[in-house]
Amino acid sequence: MREGQTFSGESLFVRYINFVKLPHTVFALPFALLGVIVASYQQPATWRVAILVVVAFTRFVAMGFNRIADRRIDARNPRTQGRELPAGHLTVGQAWAAVIGAMVIFLWASWALNPLCAALAPVALIWIATYSYTKRFTDWSHLWLGAALAIAPVGGYVAVTGAWSDPVWLLLVIALAVACWVAGFDIFYALQDEVFDRREGLHSLVVRLGQGWAIIVAKLLHGAAIAALILFGKGAGLGLAYFVGVAIAVVVIGWGHRQVKPGDLSKLNAAFFTANGIVSIVVFLGALVDRIL
Repeated sequence: MREGQTFSGESLFVRYINFVKLPHTVFALPFALLGVIVASYQQPATWRVAILVVVAFTRFVAMGFNRIADRRIDARNPRTQGRELPAGHLTVGQAWAAVIGAMVIFLWASWALNPLCAALAPVALIWIATYSYTKRFTDWSHLWLGAALAIAPVGGYVAVTGAWSDPVWLLLVIALAVACWVAGFDIFYALQDEVFDRREGLHSLVVRLGQGWAIIVAKLLHGAAIAALILFGKGAGLGLAYFVGVAIAVVVIGWGHRQVKPGDLSKLNAAFFTANGIVSIVVFLGALVDRIL
């Protein structure tokens, strides 16, 4: 059976799209563009910079490397056996070719932006690649992933300015917001693999705490993310439209949490993908409208 958020078709192009589960690669992109918008108050943002940011933050490298690292685990998991590598729709060589190609494009885009982005790009790649192995040794892999995606708004800001924010804490707060938001929904994602992960000796907060307490931790993380988004908006001097976007995000996150209960994961797909895809978009659109007005 085909996983959610994948596409039908047998062409190599479709197989590559499904290999990285393309819709998942854009979760953090609106936050990268949020960084661009806020930075534009300090220095004009050009279309060239915006396009390079989009190229750099599609996360193809991260998703592709994760699929390669997990291919044997995926082959044993009934939920993921149909993925491109375990199912034989792509060879490992084809997967590596795509990941290396995407890595080269990412490094080129970072170099084309400014020296600071170029210097930070290899660090980001190493951190993101390391995430693929964290569930083998820590219950907190969710936060590692969150920190990996938290690079997005920081990268978007630095892409425009070529420097860290002033005040210093501004980028740290938005990075915290993204890290907590991602970690919370990654806990939700891990709910569906609880039985398999226990059998395989893999780590997650769901395995450690059980579904009930893990969901509570996700709620706390999302609460922290909301608080950080509000603090970021105030620190960046954003106006009403941004905070309306955050308010909508709060409603959407609350709705997502209502869809999932311990022992009932029937609406998990809506909570994980639909809700969280909307969150990043409405926060970005709020900041965009605020900047235009």
